[in-house]
Amino acid sequence: MELLHTYKKNDVLNSMIQIIDRERNNIIKANKKDLEAFNKEDQALYDRLVVNTSKVDAMIQAIKEVGEQEDPVNMIISDLTLDSGLQITNKTAPFGTIMIIYESRPDVTVEAAVVAFKANNKILLKGGKEAINSNLILEKCWHEALEENGLSKDWIKLLHLKREETQEFLKNPTEKIDLIVPRGGERLIKFVKDHATCAVLISGRGNNFLYVSKNADWKKAVKVIINAKTDKISGCNALDKVLIDRNIPDYQEKVQELQKTLDHVDVELVVDKKIGEILFDETQISNENTWYEEFLAMKLLIGEVDGLDQAIAIINKYSGGHSSVIITEDKNEAATFMQQIDSAAVYHNASTRFTDGGQMGVGAELAISTDKLHHRGPLGLKQLVTNKYYVFGDGQIRE
Repeated sequence: MELLHTYKKNDVLNSMIQIIDRERNNIIKANKKDLEAFNKEDQALYDRLVVNTSKVDAMIQAIKEVGEQEDPVNMIISDLTLDSGLQITNKTAPFGTIMIIYESRPDVTVEAAVVAFKANNKILLKGGKEAINSNLILEKCWHEALEENGLSKDWIKLLHLKREETQEFLKNPTEKIDLIVPRGGERLIKFVKDHATCAVLISGRGNNFLYVSKNADWKKAVKVIINAKTDKISGCNALDKVLIDRNIPDYQEKVQELQKTLDHVDVELVVDKKIGEILFDETQISNENTWYEEFLAMKLLIGEVDGLDQAIAIINKYSGGHSSVIITEDKNEAATFMQQIDSAAVYHNASTRFTDGGQMGVGAELAISTDKLHHRGPLGLKQLVTNKYYVFGDGQIRE
């Protein structure tokens, strides 16, 4: 793969900023066509589909931030000279071609692609049919930026494939693909894993848990729960499950208070059997699958636990491995929770909504990875490279 000079990549990004700003009205008009054709019953997907002036501004800001970041390619990881005389240098290198499959969000066409491109990867974009008009005009913007700087449009391409064609492409790609990143729900992830013949990096699924310890500041807990649940229901970092320690002072009164507060902000509740004995007018979960579910809606499951160990066991069994929170004033308890919970991000007294590239100091992100290889959490510029060993000798042989 051709290694582009940093200035060339940044020139493309600068062109893209100007083009998107120039075309913002046309981008919003194209998005309006997608919105008008969309079934608004799925509020989370609808929210992800919307492109307005602030979304365009966010795309531009994401490109600027990536442009200002250091080029992650060809960085020296280690440099050793061995007793044999061999000099071995380990450097960062591009993955090659990254395919991104995503649902609804047109901003991924800009924000994910810009990170992958700055890391010197070719990008294949497969957006959902619900965002086709938005994605087409954004692809056109990318192609203009590339050609304006003497580069082939093949660096960033939108794949125009139906579901059956996508399935066949995953099984028998017409070009070499080094990594596939599906961004979406369980069905999309399963579809990609079932059919892909190359490495798949899992991202996008939340099902995030929050544990309210007996040592919690209750006002702090309620504040964090409301923000994590209601700030953006379509985000993979939204809260889905709350576990409340039965040993917290004034337990029943606080559970009832939380119910009233959540009802006031239109959050639907489902509860386990124990909480159902307190909130008897709420729907009790009918089967275990609800614990595994990512709601992507104004819906929250509240369950009862008896201590830290039970909370950890439940979270590690059912969560999506994305983000988990403990609310406690006991720092030792928080440390135990954060060490033992198997999630990409673990929080002490803060909202899950911070699991985001921009909020975590990574900048624009390709996705939030819940895989352990090769990286967990926000996939920013530095995480979109692999490595390569350069071995320099003078006729050495192994004897």
